[in-house]
Amino acid sequence: MSSIRLEIRGRVQGVGFRWFVRETARKLGLSGWVSNRPDGNVEVAAAGADEALEKLRTALGNGPPGAIVQSVNNLPAPEAESLPKPFTIVR
Repeated sequence: MSSIRLEIRGRVQGVGFRWFVRETARKLGLSGWVSNRPDGNVEVAAAGADEALEKLRTALGNGPPGAIVQSVNNLPAPEAESLPKPFTIVR
């Protein structure tokens, strides 16, 4: 099992982005979390199969309707075993 941690920049708050991430990650069978950051960006940590993580990354680059994703940046990945399942929204 692999893990990733990403920062998504752009117009990603107030457009249903966290819900979109949670639903996409759950459909892919991933564990982890999504959270709004105080700087207006969104942070995602996820763990699972490499193929599922790549599909999530692709989905994050597009976002839900209303979102404008400017970039998806890598952050240091967490330990896969430390991430909650099912995938959750952290408030």
